[in-house]
Amino acid sequence: MRKILLTFFILLSFILNVEAKSTKKDFSTVINDSGVDIESIAVSIKNANNGKIVYSINDKMLMNPASVQKILTTPVSLETLGEDYSFQTGIYSRDNNYVLKLGADPYLNTKDLKTLVKNIKSDVQRIFIDDSVLDKKNWGEGWQWDDDMNILMPKFGAYNLDKNLIKLTIMPAENGQFATIINPSKYPLVFFNHITTSDKTDIKVHRDNNISANTLMLSGTVARPTVIYIPVNNLQRYFYVQLSKLLEERNIYLKHAFVPSKLNEKDVLYAEINHPIDRALDDILKNSNNMVSETLFKLAGAKHLGIQTGSDSAGIKMFNDYCIKNNLDNSRIKIVDASGVSKNNLVSADFITEFLILNKNNKIMERLPKPGEGTLTHRMVPIKDNLRAKTGTLSDLSSIAGYLTSKSGKQYTFCIIINDMKLSESDKKMLEDFILREAYLRL
Repeated sequence: MRKILLTFFILLSFILNVEAKSTKKDFSTVINDSGVDIESIAVSIKNANNGKIVYSINDKMLMNPASVQKILTTPVSLETLGEDYSFQTGIYSRDNNYVLKLGADPYLNTKDLKTLVKNIKSDVQRIFIDDSVLDKKNWGEGWQWDDDMNILMPKFGAYNLDKNLIKLTIMPAENGQFATIINPSKYPLVFFNHITTSDKTDIKVHRDNNISANTLMLSGTVARPTVIYIPVNNLQRYFYVQLSKLLEERNIYLKHAFVPSKLNEKDVLYAEINHPIDRALDDILKNSNNMVSETLFKLAGAKHLGIQTGSDSAGIKMFNDYCIKNNLDNSRIKIVDASGVSKNNLVSADFITEFLILNKNNKIMERLPKPGEGTLTHRMVPIKDNLRAKTGTLSDLSSIAGYLTSKSGKQYTFCIIINDMKLSESDKKMLEDFILREAYLRL
């Protein structure tokens, strides 16, 4: 497979410098010669202006789109929330006490929390916590439990803080001796430390849930001070630990633990931290941030339904209503999360290109990365001014969808999904790139 594609790219590098004479619009030969299982690839390429199908194969077949799903859910979420929306976390006064109203802000950090705590008087008796902004479900449906150490898939919820990651520093000692693990967060973790000092750094971290969710097995070697990140297992507990630490720095020791309570009309806003939604667009579309994508989807779902608490089901209802309003037939597809992490998602390449046509003038789509940016940093740079796309990657699966302006100046929407387990990830992406470069030249 790699040799075949390498030959394609050698030829293509030459073709890019001359006028493409062939106008053949059938990519079947390319796909057949690639060695990909023909039942494991779906392609849809359409004229962005009139919707005419230029090329398709298995375009109606339902497949997992991976992170390409973000290209569907993000515009709907932003349309619902509005481009002026801000993630908000506020401190409210209630008699001689305070209410901390959480906003599930994916950008809230400990420094922000410290700013809010500065507004709390030292004689406070209680701090009420309103965490009703999101449901208690910290992962999406169908997310793989054995990925809980993946820093790209941290848990998410009302208690989002510090990207829901714990920063650890590994300090080497004398050669051959055990390293030191520093945990400045004070979040209670138990370490089985088998990291030794050596001339190279190769650290492995494993969480053994059979022992304890907060027990980590660390092994390998370290040569120099190294920072690693661990997904937080219990978001609420991590949030309470950081909040307690900040209060203690001001010599505030509460007689009562943090008390759950919803905000009421008599509570008065005292101080607030805001982060604009604009920041989220690049994180989702360019960097494929799953936590931000899921949080946005749930928050938008709650606003769409006019309810207080966001959830997957509210976000899905919002998306379905959007399709109905815009005459998009989503009767065959299945969406269970916002980010495409779940393998329970089933979408066709045809549906994705139809959605892209509908949103071709949407300003959000201008935020899709072009070659040289985000997840396209090292891909298709020769046509960087003619392509904007979202990529997706899961085990055995690769996908890409977006907008292409051909060498002739015509505009197209496209979606390619490859779910062939015998091909490597790099081979799948190489085939995607070749199809798109051929489309750039031929169409």
